[in-house]
Amino acid sequence: MDKIAVVILNWNGVKLLEQFLPSVIQYSEGATIYVADNDSTDNSIAFIAEQFPTVKIVKNSGNHGFAKGYNDALQHIDAEIYALVNSDIEVTENWLQPILDTFEKEHQTAIIQPKILDFKNKEYFEYAGAAGGFIDKYGFPFCRGRIFDTIEKDNGQYDTNIELFWASGACFFIRKNIFHELEGFDESFFAHQEEIDLCWRAANEGHVIKYNYQSVVYHVGGATLQQGNPKKTYLNFRNSLLMLVKNLPSKGLFFVIFFRMVLDGIAGVRFLIQGKFGHTFAILKAHFSFYCLSLKHLKKRKDFQLQQYYTVKSIVFLYYIKKLTLFKEIFNSIQNIKN
Repeated sequence: MDKIAVVILNWNGVKLLEQFLPSVIQYSEGATIYVADNDSTDNSIAFIAEQFPTVKIVKNSGNHGFAKGYNDALQHIDAEIYALVNSDIEVTENWLQPILDTFEKEHQTAIIQPKILDFKNKEYFEYAGAAGGFIDKYGFPFCRGRIFDTIEKDNGQYDTNIELFWASGACFFIRKNIFHELEGFDESFFAHQEEIDLCWRAANEGHVIKYNYQSVVYHVGGATLQQGNPKKTYLNFRNSLLMLVKNLPSKGLFFVIFFRMVLDGIAGVRFLIQGKFGHTFAILKAHFSFYCLSLKHLKKRKDFQLQQYYTVKSIVFLYYIKKLTLFKEIFNSIQNIKN
């Protein structure tokens, strides 16, 4: 069994592989590198075989999205640690060793995220993960270094290795045994927020999620779906509600979901005022899909759910009403983030 497998999910991404795969090969000494291909129709497979013959290819039967794409591919990969890496990630020298050291020393740690900076503006954090993720009571995700659309410059202010609530799927390290014990990503999500759901399920089982700033990667972001794409809005809003149904503690479950749906409605009105009609329709579609899927996902609930899963009650209130836009503005007085 390999110590670590770096697994890159690909769908018609030959240009991204050409640009970013070389850094992964150069700086991943000791790892076995795989491309998990979601039935690409471009020349991705032939390109990899010709240009990067040391990279192993796992062929999926269709374009199954992020969740099922990884679930299917990882059935065929044997390694103690999976490093799930987006195809638009540039890695840096020695990016793997700090992660491996943490797994070696901290046996309770199941999932780790590195520092994720913006490939296009390397002094700044990147939207999808930044310096590690948390959620509020109503399931809104946010990060050290990124709250909603406010992205911070990396001045070393988050150079501490801490416990997280969720790690970004853009560059996501997990122990193989934990991944399979949790039955992988929820395939009904297709893409977006499936890593938060997986981390929440891991936390409910007593596993630890960590951030390691000594490992640094650069992420383009939005290479598959741009941030302003209504399909991304649909998936994010729908999957967030499904995640709440599965993982919220029983007490207050329906109130939290109802209030979250009210906040979604406000977001829909905001999009309408801005003339972003596609996003308003995407939220309506997400809620309708949620109604259809909610009973099925209620059955996925486990016997135990964390009571204190959130760090702040409402990040929406703090950001939009109190105008606190930086992570440290909100958390200077909070002592419950563990070092």
